[in-house]
Amino acid sequence: GIAADTEGAQTMTRRPTVLHLVDDTTAGGVMRVVDFLVTSGDLQAQARHVTQQVARGRIRPARLKADVIVSHLTLNWRGMPGLAALRAVNLRTPMIHVEHSYTAGFVTHNVSCPGRFLAMLRLGFANFDKVVAVSAAQAKWIDENALCPADKITVIPSCVDLQAFRAVPGHAGPVRVFGAIGRLDRQKGFDTLIAAFRTLSSPDMALHIYGQGDEEASLRRLASDDPRIHFKGFSAAPTLPFAAVHAVIMPSRWEAYGLVAIEALSAGRSVICADVDGLNDHAAHGGMVVPLGTKSEICHALSRVMTRGTGLVAQNRSVRLLEDAFLQSWSDLIAHQGASHRWSARGTGLQPSQS
Repeated sequence: GIAADTEGAQTMTRRPTVLHLVDDTTAGGVMRVVDFLVTSGDLQAQARHVTQQVARGRIRPARLKADVIVSHLTLNWRGMPGLAALRAVNLRTPMIHVEHSYTAGFVTHNVSCPGRFLAMLRLGFANFDKVVAVSAAQAKWIDENALCPADKITVIPSCVDLQAFRAVPGHAGPVRVFGAIGRLDRQKGFDTLIAAFRTLSSPDMALHIYGQGDEEASLRRLASDDPRIHFKGFSAAPTLPFAAVHAVIMPSRWEAYGLVAIEALSAGRSVICADVDGLNDHAAHGGMVVPLGTKSEICHALSRVMTRGTGLVAQNRSVRLLEDAFLQSWSDLIAHQGASHRWSARGTGLQPSQS
């Protein structure tokens, strides 16, 4: 708000506070996106972005010291009473939810009673003034299932700081080393990828798997004694896996967006994405989006990329602009919510766009 001094001679703008609620602090995509939000100099000029951790499914109703509340929480039935109570206690505070998790593919592979699950999401989304979909495909799924009114949905594709990835030396020439990067979890489809890769006979092929997770032991058994498959573990330097491979393959069973794709494209690497959920969005940035649900489909995709080869992959202009688009979209969203809460982004850094 604007506070006048006692003489009424001058005014000053109080920088509003945007509070990001998180219930997953592991070194995964959600926290990297949140970190990008709260460390952005441009966004911090507009408002003070801070995080607060809450226990998953155990939201406590409390009056939060914030001008805008942003939920990065995983919605579930157990958390519904606490979420409703939080809304009631902060009735006059704009609340935004970012849906990082749920998609059509998630429901297909994980939900035995879709009707009940979708009812939970409708109930959860009803507590928020805006729902941020992290991909156009996810937004379409939310709208088609009437999970919230269409005018409540806004699409802001996830992003992180891509500068270091753009600095990775490019690869020119044949594609022989493929990278699979992410949690070793059933979601990522690495089991089908390994099974498919083992059927290909080229001795100069290699598959580098980066990540950790509960599926590691079973994936190692599946890889057996194939010397071309290498488990690289967790990489503390996010750019190293991309520097070591020629192309990245993402055979996920479901994926809200897929940060690995924009990281790989920023590093000038070819990307092969499954045609599921938010991975479809990466076709616009130069990703090869094809069916990857079976061994034969994966084999066809790998062989196609090996045969075609690649020159130095040009970084698509839209990839180079993703960071700016992400930050501007968040600036506009915060300003829009603030307009109904008696504070504005005027004079505080990023301005609402004119588009």
